[in-house]
Amino acid sequence: MEVCGPNWQNAGMKVVAVVQARTGSTRLPGKVLLPLAGRPVLEWVVRAGQAAAGLDGVVVATSVAPGDDAVAELAANLGVTVVRGSEDDVLSRFMLAVSQTGADAVVRLTADCPLLDPQLVSHVVAIWRGQPQLDYVASTLVRTLPRGLDVELASRAALAVADAEARDHHRVHVTSYLYASERDFNRLGLVVQPTANDLRVTLDTPEDFHVIEAVVARLGDRPPAWRDLVALLRAHPELAAANANIHQKPLSEG
Repeated sequence: MEVCGPNWQNAGMKVVAVVQARTGSTRLPGKVLLPLAGRPVLEWVVRAGQAAAGLDGVVVATSVAPGDDAVAELAANLGVTVVRGSEDDVLSRFMLAVSQTGADAVVRLTADCPLLDPQLVSHVVAIWRGQPQLDYVASTLVRTLPRGLDVELASRAALAVADAEARDHHRVHVTSYLYASERDFNRLGLVVQPTANDLRVTLDTPEDFHVIEAVVARLGDRPPAWRDLVALLRAHPELAAANANIHQKPLSEG
């Protein structure tokens, strides 16, 4: 993929986006394959990754479960690398992606966030390329953006430590060991103003899908800029209220 941007190419550091995707959601099974404005939700996420500056490629990491054959087939049809591994040990899938691509850092994207802003991905990557000693850069250390615009970057070295030491729910959530353990990782958070962390555009329930469809109907078939997304939801509080009562599962529940 050709990427435009500053002279980071000469640094020789490879950064790839890894999109974790599977069909086995408990609250909305098959959500990553739902059609959204004529294209599957997963394609929206892949497209956002492909539009971000500073990335050397996009990988879809799914499981070896037969139910995820459709995810792997769609990813291949989209022209991106596919890795398949454990259904529950998602961290091990990311390590497969690191091994297969030779990445020095990976950007973790999740396939249930179809409204990702490529500029947010670009900002996170640019921060790390300017400070490659960082272990973890994320828009979620201090959450100021709507849930569903999450972008996390982890260095290969930090992921290797997590892979060696993390257990239980940390292996499901991939990066949680980097920010929730007692390990002294070198972290940096991206924050925005004004804050909009009360809003929700992640896809986990039918109510979420209703909101996302309404957003796309108004903003069109393109990865939206986060400011446009926030402005729309502020202008239409009835949309934001439609899924405001949905709660995220705690980390310990996987």
